[in-house]
Parts: sequence; structure tokens; C-alpha cells
Amino acid sequence: MAGMLYLVPTPIGNLGDISIRCKQTLEEADFIAAEDTRVTLKLLNHLGIKKSLVSYFEHNKAQKGNVILDRILAGETCALVSDAGSPAISDPGEELVKQCAEAGVTVCAIPGPCAVITALSISGQNTGRFCFEGFLSTAKKSRREHLESLLKEQRTMIFYEAPHKLVATLEDMATVFGADRPISLCRELTKLHEEVVRTTLGEALEKYTAQAPKGEFVLVVAGAAPEEKTAATPADAATRVAQLMEAGLSRKDAIKQTAIELDLPKNVVYESALKI
Repeated sequence: MAGMLYLVPTPIGNLGDISIRCKQTLEEADFIAAEDTRVTLKLLNHLGIKKSLVSYFEHNKAQKGNVILDRILAGETCALVSDAGSPAISDPGEELVKQCAEAGVTVCAIPGPCAVITALSISGQNTGRFCFEGFLSTAKKSRREHLESLLKEQRTMIFYEAPHKLVATLEDMATVFGADRPISLCRELTKLHEEVVRTTLGEALEKYTAQAPKGEFVLVVAGAAPEEKTAATPADAATRVAQLMEAGLSRKDAIKQTAIELDLPKNVVYESALKI
């Protein structure tokens, strides 16, 4: 009988954030797959847990993923952890979850610390709709292309960024999105020196160009303003009705479709169609 894979979130800074359920799962698992066994060992020592550890990270996931999957299929239970936060989110654990899903292995995710949600909740930005974009490329060309693809994105955007790349990223963001675009820079979340800077891209660039950034950042960037739609005219309606009729629709159906597409009253479209 196959075992299970548990995704166990670990503290992103404050060890007190480990939950009772996470601790219990780590205690009961047959083995733990860890991004960095040294980091995980410190957590286990803090919790008073002794457990077999398997290294699983970006550069050995292809090899170790099969080893871990074989052990699970043989009946063992594995707890997957990252260095901090929820495993499989912008993390090599994503591949192990895919392998288990394809093999029919049950995957159970335990709720817990996640830098994305923590930062969004305190950002002061819109939280109703958002997208997580992970880490941007270190290559300027790829980074710019990624940002340019988000130029019209209206949802709040969330990025992870390392301190040594922050200035270059802010420079590209200001160029693509505009210096006046709001941003919340969330630094060292849940740690002693936690800080949230709510400002604009231009002002953030000035601040961190003059003052070297320290600590890991989560960047919460406001989405683009909705595009203003130009109101359709009767002439637009007449043109669209003609196009739809040429495509094979009856006059009645073309009028109905045009009214929906152009958000115009049906009688206005009908009067325009009479001129065709």
C-alpha cells in the first residue's frame, strides 16, 4: 500500500509560528525531505524531533525525486519541507508533487506560514484579486520581458526578491510600470526587524539606491488602472451588423449580437442596421 506525501510549511522567520499539526506530522512521518538539511535540522532540534532526513533541492530533484517517490510507493510517509514557508510554492517541491500526483499518491498540504499571503495582507494594496510572479530572472533582458508581459495586469502583483538584486528590479519596474506606481516592500517578515515600506516605485528606487537593502523582500505592486473604453457609436453598430451578416448571421441575430458586443441599446443598433 502506497504511503503519503505531506507538505509541511515551516516558519519564515519566527520559530513560534510552527503549528501543533505541523509538529505532529513531522514527528509521525517516516522520513523528511528537506531543501537544506542543515536548516531543517535546526528546526527539528528546536522541536525536539529526531528524524531521518533526505536532501531534496533544485539541483538534485531529478534524481532524488524518484528515490523519494519509490519510498512512498513502498508504503512510507514523507514530510516535505522547504527552508521557510510553504513547500512547492516557487520551490522545487512543485516537481515532487507532480510526480506523486501522476503516480496516484495522496498529497496532503497543511496550512501554515507563507510569505506571499503574509506580505499581501499587510501591504495596504488591493487584496481581492492578485497574482504571484515568484522570482524575476537575474538576466536583464528576461526580467524586462517578464515585466512587460504584466504591463496591463490589473491585479495586485507579488514578487520575491533578494537584496542584491532589488535596485536593478526596481529600476526595471519603474521603467515598465511608471515611477508613480504604488509598491509595498515587505522585508524580513515575522523577524525582529520586520518592515513594510509603502511608497512608489520611483521613491523606492531612490531610497534603496542611497541605502543598501538588507534582508529578503516581498514586493507587492499595485495593478494597472482599468483601461477606459471608448463608447461605441451608431456608425460602429452599422459596421458590425454588416460584418456579422456577411459572416452568415440573419439581420435579427446580427443586431442582437452587436448590441451585446458594443453594449448599445438594441433599438439604437436596429435603427443603424436599417441604413445598411
